[in-house]
Amino acid sequence: MLTLPLEPTDDRADPIFKDKAGCVAWLAQFQLTNLQQAHSQLLTQLTAFNLYPMPGLERFYTLETLRETLAHIQEDMAKKLIAKALPLGERELMVFMVITQLWQAMVTGYQRCLQAYVAGDKKLADLGAVLCERCLRYSGSAIFEHLRSGYECNPKFWYQLHDLYAFAEAQGFQDTEVEEVLGHTAAQGTCRNMYVRVLLACYARPAELSRTQLKLLDRWLATWSKEVRVETRYSRSKGDAQPLAIDLAGTQGLQAVEESRPGAQMRYLAMVPLSKLLRVKIILLQQGASLDQVGLGELPGKAAAIELLVFLHQCWCEDYQTRILQRQKIGVPVQVCYTPDMIFACLKGKVVVPHKHAMDSLMRKQMETFGRVLPVGSATSQQALSAPEEGWMLDDESVLGAKLTRHNHAQGRLNLHQLVAVRHDESQPFRLGAVVWLHVSTLGLLQLGVGYVPGVPEPLHVMVAGGAPQVGFLLPEEIKVRTPASLIIPRHMFSAGGLLQIVRANGEKQNVRMGISVTRGFDYERISFAIIEAAT
Repeated sequence: MLTLPLEPTDDRADPIFKDKAGCVAWLAQFQLTNLQQAHSQLLTQLTAFNLYPMPGLERFYTLETLRETLAHIQEDMAKKLIAKALPLGERELMVFMVITQLWQAMVTGYQRCLQAYVAGDKKLADLGAVLCERCLRYSGSAIFEHLRSGYECNPKFWYQLHDLYAFAEAQGFQDTEVEEVLGHTAAQGTCRNMYVRVLLACYARPAELSRTQLKLLDRWLATWSKEVRVETRYSRSKGDAQPLAIDLAGTQGLQAVEESRPGAQMRYLAMVPLSKLLRVKIILLQQGASLDQVGLGELPGKAAAIELLVFLHQCWCEDYQTRILQRQKIGVPVQVCYTPDMIFACLKGKVVVPHKHAMDSLMRKQMETFGRVLPVGSATSQQALSAPEEGWMLDDESVLGAKLTRHNHAQGRLNLHQLVAVRHDESQPFRLGAVVWLHVSTLGLLQLGVGYVPGVPEPLHVMVAGGAPQVGFLLPEEIKVRTPASLIIPRHMFSAGGLLQIVRANGEKQNVRMGISVTRGFDYERISFAIIEAAT
């Protein structure tokens, strides 16, 4: 039985629309020219409508009338959060909060209908599966909005999702077909399909995907979720994709089956069918099949499709968290520098005095990071550029990467794939890496994963003909891991086959020819190179 609490209705509630007809009339004159104002009005009226006492069936029809407009507004509002650095700024955080509040308002509305269904409302007798599917859908939307924005969601959202699915199971309609009509599209689904769809979407590390990839993921999962069963027990075969576990009484999403404990509330997703489906599509594309032939629809290109399919297979079927190396728990303070100028200063042990043409760029970065321009050469600048005292802790580490948590609520913001440098203490050299994932915890602490690049970085200056010198880094050849020497340069500077001049710490100048781009990050490009000659 449902255990989710609901605020009592209130006779004083006075929404603009009080039934389906009133909602249709209100939407007919609803203005979308000012998106933020429209969103605020919709949230205000839906919140009031949820408190208004009314028959369950009329509430259901009214909510169904709102769905298309709400989906359109939510999608447009979410565009304001695309590729934003974390933690979000004050205005961005407000946008994020009202988006999740509107999703939850839809859950509350349908849950009132579900409450009436449980109470025996005969007019809702045939709508139990539909009501539960809608609650699962919008509960999942609230969780997904958190994850794609880089924010860990409150455990109550997960509890709500699991409790709703447990209710569907208890009622026996988890596999009852539900008609889904939104806009000009119509499809069939079930509560189980929706539950699996949410679980897998949230397990696919949505904060690391582009907007286009997220839309494709949603479209694909609408079909793929039908391939995955929710079972009360599991079996394992060596070499096959391992099952994923979910606790219906828990407050988190999917987890590796090794991390779960057996119990009556445990459920398991058998991932072998989905693993086979993904691998077949990848192979067919690699062998020359078109995107239409493998049922993937439109995409920017075949290479992009293969890349996304491989990524999803890694997330769902290869135990991504532990498949490479077990990390050692550390729990010690570390020094962390980010942005190329800060890292250059960390490695040099002194403040960067940028070329006058680069000063505007540096000032802009300082404003983004510290909220003000730091005076060059001052003690404050020295401290901020060499080792920010932001309370970073090294949670765990392997030779390939580390997990870090910032325990101070500092203002410095980071982006996915941004360059960072990390060291345990002053007796050790900095290790260079890039942010491979990041999110803000429920306590408001910034957490990130860093993927290290091999070799001790050497700070230097790089410039193209006629250009200003900019900071760069030389990574030496690492014979043990068979990694040739490479350069890290500003992202806008790379041109395959182009010429660069590098100036090393001892003043030696060399002309080099750029090769290929090995890695492209948020603020850097790691490239291969060949030395042409010493420069004069």
